[in-house]
Amino acid sequence: MARYNKIEQKKFEEVVDTLYDILSNCILCGHKCKVNRLKGQVGVCNAKKLKVSSYGPHFDEEEPISGTNGSGTIFFSYCNLHCVFCQNYEISQLAEGEEITEEKLADIMLSLQNRGVHNINFVSPTHFLPQIIKSVYLASQKGLSIPLVYNTGGYDNPEVIKLLSGIIDIYMPDMKYSDNFFAQKYSSAKNYWEINKEVVKEMYRQVGVLKIKDSVAYEGLLIRHLVLPNNIAGSKKIIDFIAEELDKEVYLNIMAQYRPCYRARFIPELSRRITYQEYIEVVKYAQFRGLKNLDIQQINEFLLINF
Repeated sequence: MARYNKIEQKKFEEVVDTLYDILSNCILCGHKCKVNRLKGQVGVCNAKKLKVSSYGPHFDEEEPISGTNGSGTIFFSYCNLHCVFCQNYEISQLAEGEEITEEKLADIMLSLQNRGVHNINFVSPTHFLPQIIKSVYLASQKGLSIPLVYNTGGYDNPEVIKLLSGIIDIYMPDMKYSDNFFAQKYSSAKNYWEINKEVVKEMYRQVGVLKIKDSVAYEGLLIRHLVLPNNIAGSKKIIDFIAEELDKEVYLNIMAQYRPCYRARFIPELSRRITYQEYIEVVKYAQFRGLKNLDIQQINEFLLINF
């Protein structure tokens, strides 16, 4: 049984109401724009009405998330980060997608569950969190019972994440940068490092390390880190944080698939793929720091692509 199936109905409703109240003075993410989105004002994310780009079983996530039947991914339009190298910029920046109601989103979740997926995976959910949690509440009344995956760029408001305690089963945040200068320059995220650390610590507090049964995750924290060229991501500092302030058992996917998408090809320091040496140096450092659950299966894929 998923965590949200165990929460009292009254408390669930209170969380939904609290999240919708936040929309009137929006502080859902690290930007804390404080615009009244209930009246159509927009902040940095540019999001207005709930908008979904696509949904369906997805098999390209980490193995414990995809399993054999796929992860029930729902890709939301817009994003609260403006990464110059975004691989999904048509969705995040150009906002391709369809506006839907919370009731429709609930039906989508149920349809994915009926297709046998292992979980419901919210991709870039931060800016639509109130609508998403209301939809989960509606879907749970109709039989939704598989785990929820909160798949985020990691620039959330830690105080808002606290409201999700007992609702989200699996947190899957990015840890993109350990240097605020680069975070601001390449993702328009002021104070990303401090905010990201607090967000991830709160997620870990709620769900702990990743728990797996029959090769499929059902609860816990899974961190993603994309290695960037020229050490722009500050990978070693991120690994130090995980080893010293979280748990050496935390599942960490060290990703090698960076490519210069969107505007990155026009930025010299981001205009190339990473080298094998850049990637393996991060992997070896994580091993040196004693991290025990490393997802480095992309090494073989990396070698095929680059050599």
